[in-house]
Amino acid sequence: MVARLRSSFSDRRIAVVASLAALSLFVVAMIVFRVLYTRAPDHAGIAWNLVLAWIPLGLALVVYERARSGSPGPASAALGALWLLFFPNAPYLVTDLTHIGQGRGVPVLYDVLLLSAAAWTGLLLGLTSLYLIHAVARRVLGALTTWALVVGVLALSSVGIYLGRVQRWNSWDVFVRPEALVAQMANGLLHPGSHARLFALALLLTSFLLVSYLAFYSFARLSSLVRE
Repeated sequence: MVARLRSSFSDRRIAVVASLAALSLFVVAMIVFRVLYTRAPDHAGIAWNLVLAWIPLGLALVVYERARSGSPGPASAALGALWLLFFPNAPYLVTDLTHIGQGRGVPVLYDVLLLSAAAWTGLLLGLTSLYLIHAVARRVLGALTTWALVVGVLALSSVGIYLGRVQRWNSWDVFVRPEALVAQMANGLLHPGSHARLFALALLLTSFLLVSYLAFYSFARLSSLVRE
């Protein structure tokens, strides 16, 4: 059983997932300690956001393994679409930094560390999943087209983060409340003021995510050249 698992997941990917799991557990431990110490549920919702941030990585791992084993197809395309839908949940954790200073009962520095660790974890989960999808797409589309796809994914993700943070929509609302979601988006397009706000925030987030991914990509590629 263990040998079969090791054959499907390389030691490097196991190490990455284990590191991200350890970082996630650290964030959860900080949340639990804060709730027990203050007897208040401040920032407890970060734990749920963290769970959602793991979904795109799980989907990306499945897509990557299917491509590596030579079994792509409609199922992989559907999983890729589902990954795109849930991908914004990972970098969304960065926007939870807006909660710094809103809680009580602990020093502000504690919340800075908690929320920064959560933001860092969510960003890493998202960038790791994007790296895996990038690798799969590059085999099919080529390098240049795939980089254009990456920029498009990050732009769409930024819009998704806006819908979640500002308009309070969730990824699953596409399935459970599609009419209401489309209606609110259409209503927003009729108000010119909302265009500027959406464009400004989407541009800022896309730029931030792109430079973050470029740094992540560079380190990931460098690690493949370094041997201990």
